[in-house]
Amino acid sequence: MAKNLVLWLVIAAVLLTVFNNFSAETDPRGLNYSDFVAEVQADRVSKVVIDGYTIEGTRSNGETFKTVRPALQDPKLVDDLISHNVQIVGKQPEQQSIWSQLLVASFPILVIIAVFMLFMRQMQGGGGGKGPMSFGKSKARMMGEDQIKTTFDDVAGCEEAKEEVKELVDYLRDPGRFQRLGGHIPRGVLMSGNPGTGKTLLAKAIAGEAKVPFFSISGSDFVEMFVGVGASRVRDMFEQAKKNAPCIIFIDEIDAVGRHRGVGLGGGNDEREQTLNQLLVEMDGFEGTEGIIVIAATNRPDVLDPALLRPGRFDRQVNVGLPDIRGREQILKVHMRKVPLGEDVKPELIARGTPGFSGADLANLVNEAALFAARASKRTVGMDQFEKAKDKIMMGAERKSMVMSYDERLNTAYHEAGHAIVGRLMPKHDPVYKVSIIPRGRALGVTMFLPEEDRYSHSRESIISNICSLYGGRIAEEMTLGKEGVTTGASNDIQRATMLARNMVTKWGLSEELGPLLYDDEEQDPFNRGYGQSAKPMSEDTQRRIDDVVRGIINDCYSKAAQLLEDNRDILESMCQALMKYETIDAGQIDQLMKREPVSAPAGWSDDDQRNSDAPDDGAESAKDDKPSDDGVDPDVPPSPDQNIH
Repeated sequence: MAKNLVLWLVIAAVLLTVFNNFSAETDPRGLNYSDFVAEVQADRVSKVVIDGYTIEGTRSNGETFKTVRPALQDPKLVDDLISHNVQIVGKQPEQQSIWSQLLVASFPILVIIAVFMLFMRQMQGGGGGKGPMSFGKSKARMMGEDQIKTTFDDVAGCEEAKEEVKELVDYLRDPGRFQRLGGHIPRGVLMSGNPGTGKTLLAKAIAGEAKVPFFSISGSDFVEMFVGVGASRVRDMFEQAKKNAPCIIFIDEIDAVGRHRGVGLGGGNDEREQTLNQLLVEMDGFEGTEGIIVIAATNRPDVLDPALLRPGRFDRQVNVGLPDIRGREQILKVHMRKVPLGEDVKPELIARGTPGFSGADLANLVNEAALFAARASKRTVGMDQFEKAKDKIMMGAERKSMVMSYDERLNTAYHEAGHAIVGRLMPKHDPVYKVSIIPRGRALGVTMFLPEEDRYSHSRESIISNICSLYGGRIAEEMTLGKEGVTTGASNDIQRATMLARNMVTKWGLSEELGPLLYDDEEQDPFNRGYGQSAKPMSEDTQRRIDDVVRGIINDCYSKAAQLLEDNRDILESMCQALMKYETIDAGQIDQLMKREPVSAPAGWSDDDQRNSDAPDDGAESAKDDKPSDDGVDPDVPPSPDQNIH
């Protein structure tokens, strides 16, 4: 309104200026005042019409003219006109109406008022909610029922979570069916799970299926540096929601505002606590919020305040976990709808080779495969592009521009071959998927192990096998280069092996010496303990016993891996030569090597592809003086059994 008024006032001012300019132009019939006087005295003027300073006249021959009288007084003018028989006609001055006079007088005031209203509207956030006076307004973005096209068909891989929330859709469509029996829908639903598992997508699907307004906001949008702003935004958001009920409010990353109230551990402050208190009151306070369903998402439900999780607020907690092999296949099919696929693409095979992938990871996999196909000018995306995309995501992008010396490449080949051989021979170990000495990311070489099926827990035997395979690379270097030639490439392997062995003793109770007791509690919720209290007090004797048991596990695994490589030294040499020639070998070639059979060349291989495989290249320069700490070996690190993820 204020903007339109200012626009019309500006247009009126421009038009007035233009009209004034036109009226100020010289009339082609104009006559100088001195010439006019001379014409009168020469009896060549018969009639004049005087209108203020303007004089319009008619000559004796019928011609008309116009002149302007000077501002100076000329009392003899009328006498001269009368003495020369000139007919004088006076014109009555025009009188402006009271409304015209009022408009002209009030025009500057109207302009000032319009500008003031425009500034106030901007300050109050009327122009988009970003003004300095809009702190207390909600930043929730509302989407109408026709704007959300996402449905449950677009959500895959979390069937249990979908079943949990389908009841919300039924209630929003037909609330009377539940109310007749005295039931009411949960006021809030908390979705928790790993990043990328589809929590936000599932909330959109609920709104799309129910055909109701959908308010979306992030938890960080509530908290500002000014005290009371967050609580005001919560009130404003629920007021808007009540006007559009039934509706859904989706709060993403609610842990930004819903953290445990207490001593301030974790970044808490008074403003965050006031915002949380207001949210608690709005969800289940003195006034009801009938028809408003709050859906929240978080990756850290353990830090949320208990008052927020109680029945009446977030009655229902839905865990959206990582998809299993069947769920990954369904997710891949959803994302593959938009991609022209080749006839050789099999989603079930891709799903089997991507354990631990979330929905976002699988979407990224399909996108990377499409990009590989586009770079190769393919019309369809084939299985080869999906394999390249999977290798890029799991092992990192190839660093083809990195120049390595022959000795560096040979040492990397022995290192990766040691990992592969020990991992292949140890029981309960995941099968070898691929071995490569092509630098990827920070690693000079990569050995990938993929499980044959999804795992949710690990036995002691499988953990011991993982530790042995982690030391396989270092042992292979020691066998070929001697103890003085061992490099720093195994630093990450040592770190991970030590962590596994220590977890076996202190967390998982898998050591006979110390028994099934918990000695390390670093993952315990810090809010259940006093501020600054250590995880668990422990005597020096106990710590020494733990170190001794861990060292014993490591030494046993090291000796076992060394014996396996000594017994299969010929396979180690053959695999090293195959890596030097082909740079990357897959599971089929590894099977041939383990059977001591000749290694077949990869598909599409030619001798021109071979680089620096037979003799050292003295002119080559090593890209680094030292190996990076992470050699890219990726055997699965067993998670804590209580996590139930792989």
